[in-house]
Amino acid sequence: MTMATTDMLEIIAFRLHDQEFCVRTITIREIRGWAPATPIPQAPAEVLGVMNLRGTVIPVINLALKLGMRSTEPTERSAIVVTEVHGMVMGLLVDRVSDILMVPTSLLQPVPDVTSSNATTFSEGIIAQASGMICFLNLERMFNRSEAELMAAA
Repeated sequence: MTMATTDMLEIIAFRLHDQEFCVRTITIREIRGWAPATPIPQAPAEVLGVMNLRGTVIPVINLALKLGMRSTEPTERSAIVVTEVHGMVMGLLVDRVSDILMVPTSLLQPVPDVTSSNATTFSEGIIAQASGMICFLNLERMFNRSEAELMAAA
């Protein structure tokens, strides 16, 4: 018996500090190794700067700061997940990419409503697995259209 692909989520999992997060692979363009971004004066705190992606300048976002966590310091294991949100391309700094997974939608559980923090606003749910829990992020909610346009203009 096989599951229909509509019952499956294809996700890319990554780590920030010691927490696991994931997003839908359909939003991901590529994964790049860490390279320093060029700072932009007066940019929001979570904007590390910009990078040149094959001739296109894109903003690089410190995802930990965006999620309200302490800033992550890039290392040789860090990665930039290049994503497209609301038609805008941006890079997301993560500590490391863990895996690309296909998980049954039945594993996705709602985030317990314990706070009004950004984590619950930005999350579509929690994927509980034997290896631990993964917070499933919704990039469209995290970067609303006007914010994505503002960052792309940075």
